[in-house]
Amino acid sequence: MNKFIKGLLATSVLLASSVLASPVFASENNESAEDEATAIELNLREKPYLVAPSMANIPNKFKYDSGINIAYPEDGVKGIYLTPWSAGNPTRMDELISYVNSNDLNAMVIDIKDDEGYVVTDFKSEDAHIQKNTVDYIENIDGLMKQLEENQIYPIARIVAFKDSVLAADEPSMSFLNQDGSIWRYGNDEMFINPFLKETWDYAVNVGIEAAKVGFKEIQFDYVRFPEVFSDDANGLVYDMGDYGDMDLDPTEKRVQAITDFVAYAREKLMPYGVEVSVDIFGYAATVEEASGIGQDFSDISNNVDVISSMIYPSHWGTTYFGIVSPDLHPYELVDEYMKVELPLLESLEHTPTTRPWLQDFTASYLGAGNYKEYGQAEVQAQVQALADHGVTEFLLWNASNEYTY
Repeated sequence: MNKFIKGLLATSVLLASSVLASPVFASENNESAEDEATAIELNLREKPYLVAPSMANIPNKFKYDSGINIAYPEDGVKGIYLTPWSAGNPTRMDELISYVNSNDLNAMVIDIKDDEGYVVTDFKSEDAHIQKNTVDYIENIDGLMKQLEENQIYPIARIVAFKDSVLAADEPSMSFLNQDGSIWRYGNDEMFINPFLKETWDYAVNVGIEAAKVGFKEIQFDYVRFPEVFSDDANGLVYDMGDYGDMDLDPTEKRVQAITDFVAYAREKLMPYGVEVSVDIFGYAATVEEASGIGQDFSDISNNVDVISSMIYPSHWGTTYFGIVSPDLHPYELVDEYMKVELPLLESLEHTPTTRPWLQDFTASYLGAGNYKEYGQAEVQAQVQALADHGVTEFLLWNASNEYTY
């Protein structure tokens, strides 16, 4: 094992002791369907690679003070997702704050590093990548944070970690290349940067640090994975495996190790800033031993975060997953069956994070007639009720256009 990984493992173990397949998914948090899944397996690894320490045991005097005082909601985080265009538009923000305040909600997940790879507000950061890739969609970030503080709306910074067309195009060596030297792209022209490289880790983490400094209370990493093309190890791509190249693991194990190590590393680096760390993950990942193609192991990731946010939109499951025909038509049943899988799994871990699933507040008409229904108040409430029936009081609502159900 190389020196860096040894050091990371040693540090994590020291801190922990002292302060304390399957469907092919188009992308996270979008409104596209998954291919049909079949069996559900719960064969767990005996022990996680890493277990992150607890931020709660660090005295406040050692935590960074942003000057923004927003308490973690006593009855649990219940929030909505905001694009940078919504967050950067004062009129739209007033509308969305009014929506939150009038619907028993208390949190907002705001894009800070978006799906293209842009950092969406000018942090005046010294990080060269942040400087180069900033587009100032949110021109008055300090004013926004003050507004959220006045309304005691819990702010979560969404940072898209490894899907990053901007950086990949600018620095192909940090991405994945085809045999002819061109950058590998999805059919929709999206690109990824390489999770094997510590430079990509530091970029995502540094954006998180900047968000914490202005007052965000939680850093949420999305696209914490390899692209789906790695479901086939014979994909012919050319890329640098960094410190993982010499590890005595097979390619799938290396991917899982890299993603797990990134999550542990991010939480450790962000700990001095007093923020919670969360990760978005495919709900599917909890139903199999590990989604090794993309490097996601539900147990290992959960062991190293404060909050795990599984994307369990009814529209995003196969047509007979959990034995439910056309899951989009059955929002309560889908969420109910999923929680029967996730909760025992979380309880079996050495460290149990808060579960805060992503729920569907959009209509998946792309599924075709007979396979979808219009989503409104009843359908959203059915998902929330299914969580409540399992004792889960936290959730996030997703709608890409930020048009939410009252």
